[in-house]
Amino acid sequence: MKNNVVPARFRAVVLFAVGCAGLSGCQSYPDESLARGPDAYRSLQATARPADAVYRIGPFDRLSIAVYGEPSLSFADLPVDAEGRFDYPLIGTVDAAGLTTGELTRQIKARLDDAFYNDARVTIFVKVSASQYVTVEGAVNAPGRFELPQGRATLLEMIAQAKSPNRTAKLDQVMVFRVQDGQRMGAVFNLVDIRTGAADDPPLRGGDMVVVNNSALKGAFRDFLLTAPFFNTFRAF
Repeated sequence: MKNNVVPARFRAVVLFAVGCAGLSGCQSYPDESLARGPDAYRSLQATARPADAVYRIGPFDRLSIAVYGEPSLSFADLPVDAEGRFDYPLIGTVDAAGLTTGELTRQIKARLDDAFYNDARVTIFVKVSASQYVTVEGAVNAPGRFELPQGRATLLEMIAQAKSPNRTAKLDQVMVFRVQDGQRMGAVFNLVDIRTGAADDPPLRGGDMVVVNNSALKGAFRDFLLTAPFFNTFRAF
């Protein structure tokens, strides 16, 4: 009669799975205080910026400033510092934070006209908006900070920018964090429902952070199976 010895690799898999099943650290869950379901959508809608909101310059934006006939006063890419200021020839420091491009144009024109020009023709636009970015982290293939296309995008679109969820992602635990009036709020969305049309794809705004939760157990076990030819038939785990 053959000695029915369990292969060492099989024993390792069993011990690994049993051990992880008993440890909460193998899998993480969002904070229970985060909004879910209809409340998640309501929380984002309540803090959405109006579609017709006027853009105001902020720290780390990059501006294009042109003064007609004055190359020395024209800049294709002028950065705004962390305090919302930048230095400009002839007139010195300019406080730009919180201003629209129209308000900033009038300020620079007035300061140039007061001391140097009769009627300076100034044109300003925001070349790069630092506040119009969304950060995507967690179980995605290419986490990072991504620009909102034309200032707006949905949750699904921004996850696509991060090269989609990876194989350890928990698609029913996709979190969106937002700061509103100095308060940090969060909501949990189900990406499966969004993809299938069972739930709406919520719009995001600049400054949002998306975190795709992950299952450490699922990922670690898959990694083990992919490196163990004997168990290739179980890759669908």
